[in-house]
Order: sequence, then structure tokens, then C-alpha cells
Amino acid sequence: QVQLVESGGGLVQAGDSLRLSCAASGRTFSGYAVGWFRQAPGKEREFVAVINWRAGSTIYADSVKGRFTISRDTAKNTVYLQMNNLKPEDTAVYYCAAADRFIGYVVPASAYDYWGQGTQVTVSS
Repeated sequence: QVQLVESGGGLVQAGDSLRLSCAASGRTFSGYAVGWFRQAPGKEREFVAVINWRAGSTIYADSVKGRFTISRDTAKNTVYLQMNNLKPEDTAVYYCAAADRFIGYVVPASAYDYWGQGTQVTVSS
């Protein structure tokens, strides 16, 4: 069992940056793929980025490529989402999720096994 805790959300202005963190407890992320999803009011949860823990390989949604960076700190058992040049359309609750498998392409949220509680990111124009 893996417990995920997100942090780092907040209210920022367009063009600002934020860094989200996803810390795991219960076991290490070794062997997992850890992803970020987001959900805006009235919309479906959408994929943002994923990192495969062992390989370090990453996949991004087209909407965030070049602005967001997903990374991992193996010593801290933590995954980060660095978000730069934020836009109002990035406003959403951001969720961390872990899948007990390698993920080589974009897969739906249902493919992930564990979820955090979410952290709100609000970008004002």
C-alpha cells in the first residue's frame, strides 16, 4: 500500500511558477510510475505528466510541454512537478497518482493504483 501526499499548491498570477510535491509513505516509489493529473470544475480529470521511477523516463501532455517539468528525488522518495509560465487555464486541483508498472505512453486515470488527496492551483489573469 502506498500513501501519497501532495503539497505546494496555491494562488499565483499568470506567468508565475509553482512547484508541487508528491511524497510517498508506506513503501518507496521503486518500480512505480508516478503521474500528475488535474481536474478543473466541471471537467474530467486530465493527464499532465508521468515519470517512471527506475528509468527516469517522462511523458507530458501537449498542453504543458515546455512549461512543466516532472522529476524525482530518490533520497526523499518524492516526485515534483515544476510549473512555469502558469496560465489561467492551468487552474485545477492537481492530483498525484502511482501505478505499479512501467508506463510508456499516456494511459487513463483508471490505470493508476493509488491517489493523493489533491492540491489546489489557482492562476489569476
